[in-house]
Amino acid sequence: MSLLEPIVLGSRTAPNRIVFGPHETNLAQGRAFSERHVAYYRRRAAGGAGVIVVEEASVHVTDWPYERCPLASVAAPGWSAIAAACQAEGALVIAALGHSGGQGSTAYSQMPLWAPSRVPEVNTREVPKSMEPGDIDELVAGFVAAATAAVAAGCDGVEINVGQFSLLRQFLSGLTNQRGDEWADRPALARRVLTDVRSAIGADRVLGLRLSCDELAPWAGIVPEAGAELAADLATDADYVTVVRGAIFSSAATRPDGHVDPGFNLDLAGLVRTAVRAAHGDRVPVIAQGSIVDPGQAEWAVAEGRCDAVEMTRAQIADADLVAKLAAGTPERVRPCILCNQTCIVRDARNPIVTCVVDPRTGHELTEPEPAGSTTAVTIVGGGVAGLEAARVAATSGAAVRLVEAAPTTGGMLRTASAGSGRARLALFADWLDAECRRLGVEIETGHPVEAAELGDSSAVIVATGSVASPLSVPATKAAVVLTAAEYLNAGSSLLPAGPIVVWDPIGGPIAVSIAEQLGWEGRAVTVATPDNIVGNELSRSGDLAPANARLQQAGVVLERRSILRSVKKGTVVLEDRFTGAQRNLKAAVLIDCAHRLPDEALFRELDGSSTGTVVRAGDAVAPRTVLEAVREGRLAVAALDGSVRISDGVPMPRSTHH
Repeated sequence: MSLLEPIVLGSRTAPNRIVFGPHETNLAQGRAFSERHVAYYRRRAAGGAGVIVVEEASVHVTDWPYERCPLASVAAPGWSAIAAACQAEGALVIAALGHSGGQGSTAYSQMPLWAPSRVPEVNTREVPKSMEPGDIDELVAGFVAAATAAVAAGCDGVEINVGQFSLLRQFLSGLTNQRGDEWADRPALARRVLTDVRSAIGADRVLGLRLSCDELAPWAGIVPEAGAELAADLATDADYVTVVRGAIFSSAATRPDGHVDPGFNLDLAGLVRTAVRAAHGDRVPVIAQGSIVDPGQAEWAVAEGRCDAVEMTRAQIADADLVAKLAAGTPERVRPCILCNQTCIVRDARNPIVTCVVDPRTGHELTEPEPAGSTTAVTIVGGGVAGLEAARVAATSGAAVRLVEAAPTTGGMLRTASAGSGRARLALFADWLDAECRRLGVEIETGHPVEAAELGDSSAVIVATGSVASPLSVPATKAAVVLTAAEYLNAGSSLLPAGPIVVWDPIGGPIAVSIAEQLGWEGRAVTVATPDNIVGNELSRSGDLAPANARLQQAGVVLERRSILRSVKKGTVVLEDRFTGAQRNLKAAVLIDCAHRLPDEALFRELDGSSTGTVVRAGDAVAPRTVLEAVREGRLAVAALDGSVRISDGVPMPRSTHH
């Protein structure tokens, strides 16, 4: 088998074995699919995705797990538009259907949570309602009605969620099903739903099953061997099985970041495939899921028979044209998913729109078209991600582009950050940008600090000089050893004196955590200090908060929370309790300061108002932020050169900020 070979799913044939799986987007208008959904999915279908599984719709009004969660009863017009748009590009369109049960939320519905038994939800601690026979009948009817509506709207089929966040999985599991009635037969409800949905949609539409085959809770939950048996049992009415892992006690396993190896579920998928084949032959393909972001690994998994197809969801969030590039024989041109989870996880009270740090157009297809580039010759100062993306976009139109970087290599702070524990994939994006720029003919000069006088004859300059370290915010004696996070990451442990290390983290992001973790595994005595109540506070947004704190403790790192840094002396760091004001001294041979950085704007200020032509700045030279802002501003800077984007104090600004 080959990744790009067609695959038969029931009565339908997909053009290849790459699936764009269901995931939250926050693109809904109310609880209905929107035009933004249509554009989002159309772009992936046009990029070659064989199967599009649309964001899950709740099958019953009691299920409202996040504010913009689609509701099946109002989804038909959206399903119809998505199906028409994606099928025209050759993709199959499958409607995902589910109910989150006890893992849902009462914040929006103001109705009790439904669950098999009164087992408190692990995260919210809410006690759900134990479903009564009438509730169960309503649930089954909801699945049937939703499936009927989806296929009537033109979808090729439906996928029933019995995965990580699923009421049907809660009935399957000893963790949550403690009933004493007929539904104590744990697979019974899932069987009934699949059987009734199959009867409703008929044999000429696809019926998929998404199944958690390992709840990572062996004391009472589904274990891999039992999961394989369940898959074989439930696949009787299904046309494919997508194998996932995780449950209520292990939500981080649903979508882990770069600390977990890509393809972490492939062995589980292989186990399930063996069981399903023994029961059903090759009639029911098995689809693997789980951080499959590297095309080479995906091809290997299919060729080796670990699975029949792969979900490459985050990979296609990062590069909508992934399949087309593979088909063209240019896998090196696939924009890499760096498994950062920074902007593609949107279960967040702020309701962010799904997007991607390596492609800010993702989720914003209707508001941010691909910049056309500029025919204006341009000099770009700075080879971080903002400068590289600006160079790439400008070069696509054939512009003469010169990029000058003071450091020996391109990549800027992204390459620096990639030296931290679990963050090596960040460098893949820097490598990709550099390679694309060189492919497009960008003249790249490294090791060349630029003076303003060199740019006097330039008609257009983009300043992407990045950031500089901010001064230490507290008094430090001359004998004290203080390093910035960047200094440590660029040089490694060679700069560190012997003795204990204090990592100061006033931000709560991944940098300090990765440094402390790395040093801990090296056997150093490390303390990480933060003013927050928990170390790595901001990691909750990427799903790494609990895993990060577990890793720190496993590495032997001491956690000093609710602390304010007051001074640094030779051999000593002084901390103060945020609440009591009590001070304490920590032994420290060195302090690693992970504070915010400041924009390196000296060159821009020199050029601004000079005889140089148009001058635009982008990325950290405007304000140190995330990769997302840097990439987006690099694109906008190019658009500003031909006037399609206005410039305010050198900063490219869209004419409309409405999203």
